[in-house]
Amino acid sequence: MRELKPILLVEDNPKDIELTLAALEQSQLANEVVVVRDGAEALDFLYRRGEHESRNTSDPAVVLLDLKLPKVDGLEVLETVKADPRLKHTPVVMLTSSREESDLVRSYELGVNAFVVKPVGFREFFDAIQDLGVFWAILNEPPPVHNGRTED
Repeated sequence: MRELKPILLVEDNPKDIELTLAALEQSQLANEVVVVRDGAEALDFLYRRGEHESRNTSDPAVVLLDLKLPKVDGLEVLETVKADPRLKHTPVVMLTSSREESDLVRSYELGVNAFVVKPVGFREFFDAIQDLGVFWAILNEPPPVHNGRTED
């Protein structure tokens, strides 16, 4: 049985956090959902720095990453994660309100695994989050890890 990895939600909008958590809970995922509210805290979590220095959870099953964030924006977080040999295989889903083609193109250039525009309607947003959670936390098969490193 695979280790149950947390889902990292990087979001600064309180309403989107609340809806995302409700949708993931409704999916009955057993994964812990860790919420951080800016890009700097996301990097602290991923690199076990600051208040996340002593976290005992493994790296996330998936990072649900907002694009427009305070301190460090989502593209910078994505670029840092995908450039790091230890983290580059961590799935990152850009979850954003942006419909800018340049954001979409840049995200894929940096290695995003999926780019999802947040649906405006409550039900559509809820359904999209449930589908994302189930796919990345349960259905997706990550690469094998040996001695804390992913095989290339």
